[in-house]
Amino acid sequence: MNRLEPNTLLAISTAVALALLIMTASVFGVPGTALKYVIIAVICSVLFVSLNGWMARLMKRPPPLPLILADAPSTAAWASLFPLLVIIAAAIPVFFSGHDYGLLILFASIWFAVTVDSAIRANRRG
Repeated sequence: MNRLEPNTLLAISTAVALALLIMTASVFGVPGTALKYVIIAVICSVLFVSLNGWMARLMKRPPPLPLILADAPSTAAWASLFPLLVIIAAAIPVFFSGHDYGLLILFASIWFAVTVDSAIRANRRG
């Protein structure tokens, strides 16, 4: 079995953390919002990944680099903050139950989309 690319592992770990956030927000948040949370996460992630390259070209920005670079090992430590922040966000509904956490899901899905975009760019670079 080949070794997985670190950016792909980062995207997978952030996806698991986002799923945990959706579950805790559905269980401890306002009743009946599970489907809304899943739709928010999917739509925001897909839109970010699909439109990020187009917006970078439109604004004449240089193409973003992957989050984890082999030349700079410290980027792995900094990139690990993405799943960590989403896991911390998943604990918020447990302690402050009964609220609508749609905005928190939106933020976490954008963080997840950044890691997916990074994994796609890393796979394209070779």
